[in-house]
Amino acid sequence: MSRTLRALFAGGLLVGMHAAQAQTDEAPIQRVEVTGSSIKRLATETALPITTIKASDFEKQGLTTAAEVMNTLSMNQSVTGSSQSVGSGTGGIATADLRGLGSNKTLVLLNGRRLASHPFNGSSVDLNIIPLSALERVEVLRDGASAIYGTDAIGGVINFITKRSVTGATVSVERYQPQASGAGAESRLNLSGGYGDLDKDGWNVFGVIDLHKQTALQAADRDFSSTSVRPDKGINNSSGTSQPGNFYSDNGITGNPYYASGCVGKGLIKNANGTCRTDTIAYIQDIPKTQQESFLGKATFKLSEDNVATIEYLHSRSTNQSSIAPSPLTGITMTSASPYYPGGSAGVPAVAGLTGEDLTINWRTVAAGNRMGYDTSISDRLVVASEGLVGGWDYNVGLTYGISKAASAFIGGYTNDSLMKAGVLSGILNPFGEQSAAGTAYIDAAQLRGEYLAAKMTSVGVDAKVSREIYQLPAGGVGFAIGSEFRHDKATYDVNTALASQASSSGYADAQDQAGQRNIAALYSEISVPLTKTLELSGAARYDHYNDVGGSFNPKIGLRWEASKQVLFRTSYNTGFRAPTLYDLHGPATSTFTSNAYDDPKLCPNGVAGDGVNPNIACNQQQYIRSGGNPNLKPEKSKTFALGVVFEPVSAVSVSFDYFNIKIKDSIGTVSESTIFDNYDKYKNYFVYSADGKTLQYVNAVLDNLGEVKTSGIDTSLRWKLPRTSVGDFGFQFDGTWVHSYKYQNETGGEFVENVGVYGDNAPVFRWKHNATISWKKGPWSASFSNKYLSGYVDENDVADAYYHKVRAYSTYSLSSSYTGFKNTDLTVGIKNLFDSAPPYTNQGTTFQSGYDPRFTDPLGRTFYVKASYKF
Repeated sequence: MSRTLRALFAGGLLVGMHAAQAQTDEAPIQRVEVTGSSIKRLATETALPITTIKASDFEKQGLTTAAEVMNTLSMNQSVTGSSQSVGSGTGGIATADLRGLGSNKTLVLLNGRRLASHPFNGSSVDLNIIPLSALERVEVLRDGASAIYGTDAIGGVINFITKRSVTGATVSVERYQPQASGAGAESRLNLSGGYGDLDKDGWNVFGVIDLHKQTALQAADRDFSSTSVRPDKGINNSSGTSQPGNFYSDNGITGNPYYASGCVGKGLIKNANGTCRTDTIAYIQDIPKTQQESFLGKATFKLSEDNVATIEYLHSRSTNQSSIAPSPLTGITMTSASPYYPGGSAGVPAVAGLTGEDLTINWRTVAAGNRMGYDTSISDRLVVASEGLVGGWDYNVGLTYGISKAASAFIGGYTNDSLMKAGVLSGILNPFGEQSAAGTAYIDAAQLRGEYLAAKMTSVGVDAKVSREIYQLPAGGVGFAIGSEFRHDKATYDVNTALASQASSSGYADAQDQAGQRNIAALYSEISVPLTKTLELSGAARYDHYNDVGGSFNPKIGLRWEASKQVLFRTSYNTGFRAPTLYDLHGPATSTFTSNAYDDPKLCPNGVAGDGVNPNIACNQQQYIRSGGNPNLKPEKSKTFALGVVFEPVSAVSVSFDYFNIKIKDSIGTVSESTIFDNYDKYKNYFVYSADGKTLQYVNAVLDNLGEVKTSGIDTSLRWKLPRTSVGDFGFQFDGTWVHSYKYQNETGGEFVENVGVYGDNAPVFRWKHNATISWKKGPWSASFSNKYLSGYVDENDVADAYYHKVRAYSTYSLSSSYTGFKNTDLTVGIKNLFDSAPPYTNQGTTFQSGYDPRFTDPLGRTFYVKASYKF
């Protein structure tokens, strides 16, 4: 039994072998609840494909956040974290994405119950609110589970499980220092303590306070991310809005007064048509400045020998301060009356061909400074619950109240568009060079500061479930569970229109307040039938009803066969669904610049501006794209089939292979910007032009039901505890995922796009991903050597054929060592990215960063870390 449990908690192969033989007289075998099932049973009896990670393994690999922990899972295709929050308007949210189906199809639980979603996303839990130091383990169900948990569980379930009780006190400090520079360094302080023995005193209370912060890392500090202009790769993602500004005159002349002198300035490059362009990477960050603060408190009371009550409170606050390039302004008018008119009295160089015609200018307001945004996310969750045994039934009932709030604010660099344009027209502001004292004062007065968006997500729910064996068959007891859940969700999105409308680059210039609420009721049941001593049939079904989008019934059936003491087969089939979230339905419309620069397919076909069209706006320029909620969305539906085999040739070795096949219809999403611009004839109804047809106002790409998604592959796992040696005990742990196919449609009935090993519209799906660890322990010493690997893929390649690119594989290693020989003190030191592997080059333009992809790779390089804990 001890060997089985060590294997279980070391990596989570819930093999289900030797259950009868495992029982001993040393201690009673506890019936527990396992993620993905409502029936309490022996942990070793379940046949679900589950991966379990112990909290003690986090520090061995130098993992500092829940997002980093998720990134070590082979079935997790990507993680959204702080790196992707730069300029993206995500509010600093961090999410997981099992199977590459999207974070909105990965259900995240804390101690088996839902958390309120992040308001800026509406369908995903912010992993930043999870206090790592309070965790005992993480269980990841690699199978669809809508029949048990309802919506969101199509890709799988991640259950963060905290310590049940704590006695004594511990203080821990951690420091992570990149070798290349101090930028991006991380620090953590953790205080935990508890009092009371649940068995002896009948109660226990404990609390954990966790503080974590990371400093910003500028993109220019790393060679691989220092520019978005790579002629050798066919890439020029610079912006046509610059300082000094570019102009277009009424008589058709395009230029820049300082082009002849070389376009000298931060991030400036010369363009062939006589204008200057800005490599905005010179201004942005690879990692923003972040901070997380969390508190978890839990009180457990023993009501009787078989029943306990718990009160659990979680409070978390995370902040994200990011910096991007100064504001781009277009459509600015300058007349010859301005002293800054080219060739005028202020000394701006003259431009041949200009004879006083009005100019239309693109100008980046460098004098106002970088645009600085500050995002705050606050989450509070209270759970009052009771569980135990009454009348032969295992029960679990609870009341949950969760609230998630987020806000975004301007703290510098954003200016009032109208005032800036008026300042140029009046001759106070110089869009071509340095400002006068009056101009500097004018810009300072035009600065916008304050909160422009506040959102809140509230969820109140009650749940109850009971389980027991209801009938005895010759092969064993029939397990049965039934439960219900009621939840009320409410979301509000409050836009400070008076502030946001003054800055078009905020994205919320024309957004309006939105709100929505819904009631959700569910009834579910589960049964487990031992057909023979070695063959078990399980089934589950759940009905959910949403008062705004209707109901959904989802069954699940599973079969587990222990062919021998060394071989176990398991299979399951289930349907799933994901209801559109309140944000999907009611999210405010936002307009932001595209990530890449594009030629307007109508006004500048093949890079040539039409008659009377301003090329500084229509050609090779970032365009406005609009996104937002859609009240007409339908729920997504899924079907999942799984088939697995587990081998345990000897007690020290276990190997598993699990095939998965998932199909989704009516997938909710948006068509990527590159697909829209590359297929104008197909998506021309997305393009909204001005009344005179000479200006693209925005591209309308709101959420919609796009079509189907189909993916299949194999998860594999190996656990090997080597024989004891004189130099210590060794173990090997390996988890890998091979994806056979991942295909999706951008419209119902449309062509399927293969995404495995190919960038696709928004990101690649990796053909192979693995995480492997060799561990060693001898007395107070222990060590760990880990490898994380991602296979290569065909790049985004929105470039000429001559620059067709393949992204190489990415492999990093981590090494750590721990010593527990000091009294009351544990010490861990380690190195992340031991061989200082730089991220592979990619020409992707989906994220703000360039040269690498922050969703899958680490820009910090070799990083040293130390952790010290003292127990009182």
